[in-house]
Amino acid sequence: MSTTVQKSRIPKKFHQAVVKWQEMFIPDMPFLNENWKSYFPHQPEFELCAFHDCSVCPNIEVGTDKGKPKFTNACDMNKEHADHLLKAVKAQASTELGSIQQHRKTLARAKNETDQFWILRMMAEELRHGYQMFSVLLSDDWRSVTDTSGEDMVEEVLSMRTGNHVLGAFNIDFDSFLDNITFCALIDRVGKYQLDMQKVSAYRPMSESMGPMLREEAFHLATGVTPLRRWVEEAAVGKGMISIPMIQEVLNKWLPRGLDMFGDERGGGRNVEMGFKHTKNGEAMHQYHAEVQGIVHDFNTRIVRARHTELSRPEAQEIAEKVIAGDRYEGITRDELLTIPGVKFFRRRGPNAFMAFDTEGNERTWGRDYQDYMMRTLPDSYVVGRDFLQFAEAMDQIAAGELTQVDAVRTMPALSRVAGTCPCSNAVRWVNGNGSEGVE
Repeated sequence: MSTTVQKSRIPKKFHQAVVKWQEMFIPDMPFLNENWKSYFPHQPEFELCAFHDCSVCPNIEVGTDKGKPKFTNACDMNKEHADHLLKAVKAQASTELGSIQQHRKTLARAKNETDQFWILRMMAEELRHGYQMFSVLLSDDWRSVTDTSGEDMVEEVLSMRTGNHVLGAFNIDFDSFLDNITFCALIDRVGKYQLDMQKVSAYRPMSESMGPMLREEAFHLATGVTPLRRWVEEAAVGKGMISIPMIQEVLNKWLPRGLDMFGDERGGGRNVEMGFKHTKNGEAMHQYHAEVQGIVHDFNTRIVRARHTELSRPEAQEIAEKVIAGDRYEGITRDELLTIPGVKFFRRRGPNAFMAFDTEGNERTWGRDYQDYMMRTLPDSYVVGRDFLQFAEAMDQIAAGELTQVDAVRTMPALSRVAGTCPCSNAVRWVNGNGSEGVE
C-alpha cells in the first residue's frame, strides 16, 4: 500500500453492524482468510477498513468551479450539491452490498475451486467498498445541508435486500455460476467506469476513496473475464458443460442492465458542472459498450483459434470479424460466435426504455412474436423470474395505454427499511454504543 494511503475505521457500533452483516451474507469469510495465502500469496490479507488516498488533487478538476479548493466538509456545499453527491454515495454503497447478496446464492455451484475463491475474495472486497462509502457518510455532518443523517443512510443501505436496491442490476436473482462470472465481467466493469468518473469528485473524501477501490476493481474484472475465456475455448471444441449459446443468452441478460447503470444517456451534465464526474452519461455508456465489444471480439478470436490451432492470433481476429459480418470459414458460422446486443435492446432507462428492439437495434412491435423472440434470446431460467415478468407486465400496460413509458422508467424498487425480529434486519440499532449486541 502506498505511503500516501491512510486507513480508518467507522465508529465502533457501525463497524460491528457491518461485521454482523458480513457474518450473514459472507459466512465463508473465515474460510477465505484461512486460505488467503494459498490463493493470493502476493496480496495483503483482507482488512475491513476504509482507505484514503491523500495524494489526490486538492482543487476541483472539472465543472464551473474548476480550480477552486475541493469541498472537505458537507457544510461547504449547498443543498443541490449535497443531494447529488449523497445520491451517488448511497447508490454506490447499495451496489457493493447488493452484489454480495446476489453472488452468495450461487457461489457453491462453482465447479472450479479457484473460480470460487476468486468470487469469494471479490465479495470481501465489495464489502470493503461498501464500508468505504459508509466512511464517507459517517465522517461528516450531513444534516446541515440535507434532510437526513449519514447514520440513517447507512442503516437504510444495510437493510436493503435483493429486490429493493437502488439500481436494477442488483435486484436480479442469479440462476447459476455463469451469472456470477458474467456479472463480474460486465456489471463490475460499469463499476470501474463509475469509480473512474468519480475520482475527480469535488468532495475530497469521495475523491480520496476512488483510487483504492479502483485498484481492487481490476481484480473483479479478471474474476469474470478469465473463466469466460476458458469456457469459450472449451465450448469451441465440445468440452465442458457451458455452451456458446448459453454464454450468449447471459450476455443478452446482463449487458442491458449494465448500460442502464449509466443512467439516461441524455443526462449527467449537471454532475459534470458541479465537479462530481468528468464524463456525461452517454459518452461513458458508449465507451463501455465499445469496450465490451472488444472483449467479446477477443472471445471470438479464441473460439476460432481453438477450432483451428494453426492460425495466428491476427489471422483468427480477421476471420472472426468476417464471420460476424456474415461469411463462413471452414464450418464456423456466425451462430457459433458471440455478439453483443446494441444499446437499444431491452432497456429500462434512457430514450429507448420499455421499447421493443431486437439485439440488432431494429424496432419491433410488442406482442406474442416479440415475446417469443425474447424467450429465445434470454436464458429460460430468467424469463420465468420476477425481473423479466415485471418488464413484460409493464410492456403489456404500455401497449394497452394503461402506463406511459415515462412512468414505467420512474417505477423503481420500494426502498423500505426491513423490520422484524431478526437482528440482521435492523443492522445498526441492535448494536449498542460499545459494539456489543443489544438494543439502543
